[in-house]
Amino acid sequence: MRFYYLYTVLFCMLFASCEELIDVNLNEANPRYVIEGDLSDLTSEQIIKVSQTVAFNAPVRNKPIDNAIVRVMNDKGEVYTFNSIGDGAYSASFKPKDKTRYNLSVTIGDEVFESSSYMNPYIDVDSLGIIEDVIFSDTVYSVTLKFVDPKDQPNYYKYNISVNGKDFIFSRVFSDKFNDGLYVTHQISDNRNDILIGDTVVVRRQIIDKPVFTYWNDVLSINPGSAAPANPTSNISNGALGYFSVSSAKKYGFRIKFK
Repeated sequence: MRFYYLYTVLFCMLFASCEELIDVNLNEANPRYVIEGDLSDLTSEQIIKVSQTVAFNAPVRNKPIDNAIVRVMNDKGEVYTFNSIGDGAYSASFKPKDKTRYNLSVTIGDEVFESSSYMNPYIDVDSLGIIEDVIFSDTVYSVTLKFVDPKDQPNYYKYNISVNGKDFIFSRVFSDKFNDGLYVTHQISDNRNDILIGDTVVVRRQIIDKPVFTYWNDVLSINPGSAAPANPTSNISNGALGYFSVSSAKKYGFRIKFK
């Protein structure tokens, strides 16, 4: 994900009769640290990425930080130390357990960044399906997952999608604010490309906590074409960007076939 600084810029529209040239220095903003941790019980290899923002016109997207001290401790007192594996990535081997809170600590020099995430139990899916839509004479497909939302408790869901073996990308988040305890259908698609006949699709479904939902819901709300796009609301302290999530998860595979 690309993180942006907020700038206030006065400018003249091309269609206005304005001849004054205004220089905007996008290099003056102070760099900020970015921490991205998406831990789950899908695997025993957990990865946390640490980087620093760069100027908007820099030739790289971010500056990896390889000298941080990264630790995660759960509410049972178990501590997991993440080791640098290069390019700003840190790895540890363990499989998180549900109904457990995990606390993150990242130390960079004399600065400490902290976060916390609660791992909720997985909520099983009852049925899977494919929906066909016709948009401007083109037929496209999306995946549906149906299940009973647990009653009288807040639940939050995040979906990533991979099409034809490509990397997973973020698709949608949902809350049960308006359908608590009901039979729910979540419809998932690829936000970048249409899903077509013959495609192989894998959906990764995660049960997340509220701060992580807020972060990814902000991502959906941000307009990347605006003059000064805002940053998503981070759940990490001390002014860091990014997020820390520990979730229960499962993957579901689909093949789009002719009828």
